[in-house]
Amino acid sequence: MIHYEVDSEALQRVVPFQLDLRDGRAFVSAVGFTLSGMRPRFRNRVAAWLLNPISAHHFLNVRTYVRVNCETGIYFLAEWLSSRLSVTLGPLAFGLPYRFGRIEYNHEWELPSCLFCSPPCLLTGRIADHKTGNAFVYNAALSGEPRFWECESGSLTEWLMERYTAFTKFGNIRRFFRVWHQPWLQAPADITVTEQTLLDRNWPLFRSARIIGANFSPGLTDVWMGWPHRVRG
Repeated sequence: MIHYEVDSEALQRVVPFQLDLRDGRAFVSAVGFTLSGMRPRFRNRVAAWLLNPISAHHFLNVRTYVRVNCETGIYFLAEWLSSRLSVTLGPLAFGLPYRFGRIEYNHEWELPSCLFCSPPCLLTGRIADHKTGNAFVYNAALSGEPRFWECESGSLTEWLMERYTAFTKFGNIRRFFRVWHQPWLQAPADITVTEQTLLDRNWPLFRSARIIGANFSPGLTDVWMGWPHRVRG
């Protein structure tokens, strides 16, 4: 998770919900992760078979933080996926702003090959938009023996990472859905972004944005995602 501080007025112009600010500051996070083993909660072989083509793929989501009807959550400016089928289904089912991208991640921090690297261990990612070729490229450094822990209560890291409601807008339809999982186990990462045309050319506000930090998590075993509902009011 790579966190940017951005101009709040410029960000509000491209977000259809009220921004959730922290001490008057606005933030956007670029989150790169891999989903695997997606399946319906209920045991149904047919449903599991239908979901199999989209059960595993890479994501890059670009999200900001919003407040709707006194509830805080996240809003996705865009999400790049490595699955063409999911790009078609996501907007229809959840109103998610999916785009197809070519994604390469090396997030395997625990593999034996890292033992032979000179500390720190490097994690890398490259995401390129299929249509434009604009890219987001980074590398992140972890300590030689990283330790992962829950976010400190009340910290900015907790404020950025621990969000369990997502708001979406597709056409004139505003929706929300909720997710459930254990708190993130994370460690700070020393991040270097070597290209961000993917962000700059979609949202010019990134040209003056400032990276304020990054966090790496080895991931979660179980995540539940609820069905979308209409936003009222």
